[in-house]
Amino acid sequence: MIRKDIIDLFRVPAGKKFQLKDHNPGWKQTEEFKDLGKDALKARAKESLDENLRALADAQSLLYADDRYSVLIVLQAMDAAGKDGTIRHVMSGVNPQGCQVFSFKKPSAEELDHNFLWRYMKSLPERGRIGIFNRSYYEDVLVVKVHPDFLGAQLPREKVGKKFWEERYEDINSFERHLVRNGTLILKFFLNVSKDEQKKRFLDRLDRPEKNWKFSASDLAERGYWDDYMRAYEDALSATSTDLAPWYVIPADHKWITRSVVADIVTTSIQALDLKYPVVSPEQKKRLEDARKQLEAE
Repeated sequence: MIRKDIIDLFRVPAGKKFQLKDHNPGWKQTEEFKDLGKDALKARAKESLDENLRALADAQSLLYADDRYSVLIVLQAMDAAGKDGTIRHVMSGVNPQGCQVFSFKKPSAEELDHNFLWRYMKSLPERGRIGIFNRSYYEDVLVVKVHPDFLGAQLPREKVGKKFWEERYEDINSFERHLVRNGTLILKFFLNVSKDEQKKRFLDRLDRPEKNWKFSASDLAERGYWDDYMRAYEDALSATSTDLAPWYVIPADHKWITRSVVADIVTTSIQALDLKYPVVSPEQKKRLEDARKQLEAE
C-alpha cells in the first residue's frame, strides 16, 4: 500500500482554493525515491497495483456481503488522460456482477427535459456495489461552463443569474451529502494530464491505425479551450472538495502512476468502511447443520 502522507499529496483540502500549479501532472516519485531509475519506479508501482488489486477483490466481496454501503467512483479528465485505461486496469480483478460503469455522453432530449442531476441519479450504485462514472454531473460545471450556450437547452434563461455557478456547486454538494448520509462512499478523481502529454497521445492515435478510431475532431476542438477548462476545473474542485466527498488530483502523464495511486485510494477507502460478513443466527446455524446431515446421508 502507498503511504498515507503520499496519498495526502493528491487530496484537495476542503474549503481551500485549488490551484493546478500546485499539482505536477508528471509527478512520479517522492524525494526518497529520487535516485531510482524509471524501470525501478515502474516496478514498484506495478507491485503496489498488483497488491491493491488482490486486496480490492477481497474488499469488493466483503462490500457485497455486508450490503450496507455502496461506492461511487467519479472520474473526470481532459481527453486522452487515461480514464478508460484506469478503469480497465484498476477494476480488472473485481467481480463484474458487483461493478457498474456508466459513461455519460451528450445528454438526450429526454435528459435535457429534467434537472441536470436526473440522468446521474438513475445510474447510482445500489448497496453492495461499486459504480463508476466515466465523466459525471461535473460536466455540467465544466463543459457547460466553458460553453455557456449549452445552458439554453437546460433551463429558463432567467434562471441564470450572477450566482448561478455558485448555486450549481451548492446543488452538487447537497446531492453528494445526501448520498453519503445514505451510505454511499464517494471517491472523486481528476486525472491531471499536461497539455504536452495530451498532444503526444493524440499524435499516437493518429500514427497508429489500430488507435485511429479513438481520435475525434471534437477532441482537437476542445483542446483549443484548454485554459478555460483549467479555470473551470480549479473553480469546481475548490468548491466541491469536501470532507465527505473529497477530490483527488492524480498525476496522469505516467499511466503506471495513475493506476497505482487510484487503485490504492479505492482499496484503502473501502477497507476503512469496517465491513463485516453477516452473522449467522442460531436458527440459521441449525438449518445449515440439518442441510449438512441431509447431504451426508445421500
